[in-house]
Amino acid sequence: MELVGIGEAARITGVNASALRYYEERGLVRPAERRGGRRMYGREQLRRLVFLQLMQRVGMSLDAAGAVLDDPGEQWRAAVREQLDALDELVARARARRSTSWDTPCGAPRTIPRRSART
Repeated sequence: MELVGIGEAARITGVNASALRYYEERGLVRPAERRGGRRMYGREQLRRLVFLQLMQRVGMSLDAAGAVLDDPGEQWRAAVREQLDALDELVARARARRSTSWDTPCGAPRTIPRRSART
């Protein structure tokens, strides 16, 4: 794959160009090279961008996602697995609640959850 400019990298990965510049500023991804002052990205940089985006979507911080990329190992695999397991649990709870709480004829919840008292 040839190198692509920042606009094309943003289009391919679905990450805004401003986010790409921010990731560079944070040291999370660096352009493969610069041509005439333009940032150019290759396959490896695009993979990093997609990974960072995916990890953010599942609730992992950018720092943690960057650490996974910079030093992949079992401890980070375990952290990612743990985050994904927590996300699976959250989705299962949401599905269970959706199927039992909102099935009245008018669409209103069957019960209104009470807020716990603060101590």
